[in-house]
Amino acid sequence: MKKNIVITIARQYGSGGRTVGEMLANELGIHYYDKELSKIASEESGISEGLFLEVDEKRRKRGFLRTPVNVYKGEVIGPDSKEYTSEDNLFNLQAASIKKLAENTSCVIIGRAANFVLKDYENVLSVFVHAPHDFLMEQAGKVQPLTGKELEKYIATEDKYRAEYYHHHTGQNWTDAMNYDLCLDSSKLGFEGTVRAIKAQLKVRFGEDIFE
Repeated sequence: MKKNIVITIARQYGSGGRTVGEMLANELGIHYYDKELSKIASEESGISEGLFLEVDEKRRKRGFLRTPVNVYKGEVIGPDSKEYTSEDNLFNLQAASIKKLAENTSCVIIGRAANFVLKDYENVLSVFVHAPHDFLMEQAGKVQPLTGKELEKYIATEDKYRAEYYHHHTGQNWTDAMNYDLCLDSSKLGFEGTVRAIKAQLKVRFGEDIFE
């Protein structure tokens, strides 16, 4: 890849967005970042990776609905402040790591409101992968030991968390197509077709020579 290009992927649970991201990264020969982002932020901030993971887990159980929206504006609280390890600043630190990646390497980034964090970057293509209910159920059932209403509830809970996480840090609607460059239904395209659609958009956006 001649140019430094970043693809951010937000996805409904069961849509295969993570799989698509991995396939895309492999085909383009670029880095893929998902859970590794916590480790990177830990190394760069000096804060234990366990704390990043612990806060994420607490948020999943507690939710965001009773917490005031705190839109990310690019600031990072310094280590001399008692708020350095606050939940919102952990997001800020992770966002700083995402920006550093976007400035230094071509990669695929999954989740973490990365499309919003990098909204002012010209080298970023933001994607939202979605699918209808039956497809989500089918795909989720392949990795979760649940069926019927229990599986349906699990998917709804996961997507509720992602929507609240996104809204808390961006003030925007997670599923709003206006927040993304490209929205794709993986049930209609299949995972390989979704990858091809993203690659086609990359060529349109950044030029034919992007893959040379």
